[in-house]
Amino acid sequence: MSQQTSVVQQPSNAPLSNALFAQLRATPIFSSLKDEELRCLKGLEEIRLQTGEVLVRQGEAAHDFWVLLEGSVVLSQTTADGREMEITSIPSGNAFGELPLLANIPNAVNLKAEVPCHLVQINEEGFWSLMTTCPDVRKAILGNMAKRFQKMQSATIQQEKMASLGTLAAGLMHELNNPGTAARRAASQLRSNLMRMHELSAKFSKTDLSHEQKQCLFDLQEHTLQAKQPIVMNSLEQSDAEEALAEWMERANIENAWKMAPTLVSIGIKAQDLECARSEFPGSTLSDALNWLEAMASSMQLVGTIEESIGRVSDLVMAVKSYAYEGKGLKQAVDVNSSIHATLVILSHKMREKEITVEKDFAPDLPPLQSECTGLNQIWTNLLDNSIDAVGSRGRITVKTWAETSKSDEHTTDICIRIADDGGGIPLESQAHIFDTFYTTKPVGVGTGLGLGIVHRIVDQYGGVIRFSSVPGNTEFIVRLPAHTEQP
Repeated sequence: MSQQTSVVQQPSNAPLSNALFAQLRATPIFSSLKDEELRCLKGLEEIRLQTGEVLVRQGEAAHDFWVLLEGSVVLSQTTADGREMEITSIPSGNAFGELPLLANIPNAVNLKAEVPCHLVQINEEGFWSLMTTCPDVRKAILGNMAKRFQKMQSATIQQEKMASLGTLAAGLMHELNNPGTAARRAASQLRSNLMRMHELSAKFSKTDLSHEQKQCLFDLQEHTLQAKQPIVMNSLEQSDAEEALAEWMERANIENAWKMAPTLVSIGIKAQDLECARSEFPGSTLSDALNWLEAMASSMQLVGTIEESIGRVSDLVMAVKSYAYEGKGLKQAVDVNSSIHATLVILSHKMREKEITVEKDFAPDLPPLQSECTGLNQIWTNLLDNSIDAVGSRGRITVKTWAETSKSDEHTTDICIRIADDGGGIPLESQAHIFDTFYTTKPVGVGTGLGLGIVHRIVDQYGGVIRFSSVPGNTEFIVRLPAHTEQP
């Protein structure tokens, strides 16, 4: 007992006073006892508490059972962050304290006087005497315990639901930040591109272009417009192609050669494709023509990024709302390489901020994923986002895809995806829990605990499996998805 203003010890062999006898008789738990049984109660103390005084604190050892004769007692719990959360109030006439005594556990709640209270406290010995010698009292105590436990459980579940909603909301905001920021930056860059194209078009309007020059520009424009999606290449192939094109443009005195090369390579432009422009556009007009072409190609890709980001916002809202498979959809063929590449584009700004190197090794012969399920992008988003958070500045993330025969069915092909990073790794004691809902090893305010739970759920919906291994400097997740997924 933590605080009290008045304790009246009732000797074990002393008879109950008439007043106390009458009050105990009026309580439901003792109303069925015979007079001689009630008068033989042992280990009694009368306690009076003033408003706000604490009877017992959460975590203290349990030694007593109480009967509240007058007043009311507030039952509360102290949360991990030190806040006290009220659960319920116990009115007069009720008995309480049996649960920790019966379960031999510390008190799970705080008990505090809501108004001035008059209680009878029965020590542990007296409590067990009641339980063994008075069947009616035992039945009443166990009935009270069941009702109170059910009420506490309902309150706890409600608290967890509210906490889950808060976590879901926080997680949604965290996840929406990626496509939202990508769309905002793409729109800003698109505006710059349009201004640049306007300036270059104004230059061309003052120049008489020959038929050959117009045809060359038209052919290059057609090539650009046909490239609806950036070409997916491995890191080494992409680097070599960009370097070769940039060097060719530098030799041709093209302005911003190294800046333009990645965009032109992404739409399949090679040096030989630009020979017509080199022969038809003399001097600075060649640089203007290629800058105009790059601005158009970049604008087309930025529009695609905005469209992808808006679609991802809708997907994320549905993914977090339902936290699983949202329902039946039409069967479709998904290019997993393109799906991962699109996610890398959306997360590229986060990788640029930390100067992260991404090594891609996409299998060119990867079969399409035939499935009716949804949420595939959510797998890559969460795995890559975790890797980005795990690695330090100038860290390294590798992404590899390949196809192989299923380990469970030799007639089935599995699409395999490996995402690895050189971050600090997942602590050994946490590895068994990383797919648990709301479990996170990230600092407070950073991790939601939602990501890997969502990943595991979606992979399972596709009929696939996800495995991981982690040591400092090398954490890798391998996802295996059957190329053909039937509706579960």
